[in-house]
Amino acid sequence: MLLLNQRPEHNQPLVAADAESLGMAGGERAEHYLKARHNHVETPLHALPALADELGIAALYVKDEGQRLGLGSFKALGGAYAVIRLVLEEAGKWLGRTVDIGEINDAKVREIASSMIFVCATDGNHGRSVAQGAGLVGARSVIFVHAGVSRERVAAIARFGAEIVQVEGGYDHAVREVARVGAERGWKIVSNTSWPGYERVPGLVMQGYTVIVRETLRQVAEPPTHVFLQAGVGGFAAAIAGHMAIMLGGRRPKAVVVEPGRSACVYASAEAGRPATIAHQQSTVMAMLECAEPSLVAWRVLARVGDAFMTVEEEDAVAVMKRLARPLGHDPAIISGESGGAGLAGLIRAAGDKQMRAALDLDTHSRVLVINSEGATDPGRYAELVGVAPDDVLMQPA
Repeated sequence: MLLLNQRPEHNQPLVAADAESLGMAGGERAEHYLKARHNHVETPLHALPALADELGIAALYVKDEGQRLGLGSFKALGGAYAVIRLVLEEAGKWLGRTVDIGEINDAKVREIASSMIFVCATDGNHGRSVAQGAGLVGARSVIFVHAGVSRERVAAIARFGAEIVQVEGGYDHAVREVARVGAERGWKIVSNTSWPGYERVPGLVMQGYTVIVRETLRQVAEPPTHVFLQAGVGGFAAAIAGHMAIMLGGRRPKAVVVEPGRSACVYASAEAGRPATIAHQQSTVMAMLECAEPSLVAWRVLARVGDAFMTVEEEDAVAVMKRLARPLGHDPAIISGESGGAGLAGLIRAAGDKQMRAALDLDTHSRVLVINSEGATDPGRYAELVGVAPDDVLMQPA
């Protein structure tokens, strides 16, 4: 399904708060913090000319976040960044001055951090980022995981020293539990979704994601004409589309938001013209995108800079994992987790449909960007779906 954005807000400027968090200064600050990380390396941008030719477009680029900061996901840029920002702001209050990232290992800063507890809900990747960020600054973390989070992903979070709290239900129930327990105990909530009265911290999480845009535009000769962005609560898609709109202005790419057909709360919001909550259906293989309610901040941004909304099916996601692992021609192999290739799945579905192609102005001149948002963050599940272990994908003969 494809739905063009016909909201009155479409193509209007971002509201002031969103323009600030996703603007140039915010992006520069996020990069400043990121470059202080000892394991910071720009993630690669792969050209896939053989697949582009098959899809009838001029160029296809895949930004591979499966290698980001040792966490295997773009989420490494969001939760950890927000935690570090909050710690340094708290240190600034205690010390009566601005505290920069270069002071993160100072004894006094770490003493202040040690008294702070950060909490979040997660499908897997965001919790790992928050836990890693807390560990970097010497703070504590408590991560709420719902019944659908695999044991392997829970173990990966726990390895960063986080306390794990298991809750029944899905991601959205876990979010509500975090809000309740965090408020009761005075913990610092670091959510990647927002609700009334809680917007600044999700804005910081989104600000961290703008690094992806800044790196990508340095890595291409010409900006893309289209970008297909997967969405759960919508924060990732909003951050990428919003920062591109600010950086590129009238040259911004057409932004297409892609969701699982079984969990499409942003699509439902576009249909309703307001943030919409969807009923839980059968779980999707795209587990990192399984959300019933959009982030209010993300929806506000996407109502302005999201040009179209679409859904993909379960088989589309698995087919993309296999296609990236066993590429056409001389295209590079890419390890993509269950949710990582959803944007590419959207592109493939749209490129193969005459009406969708026409509606999105996809043609032989189009330069398309997709983002592999996660690698094999659950290696066992990856091997089950793709038929080869992730460690063996890059070892296969071309």
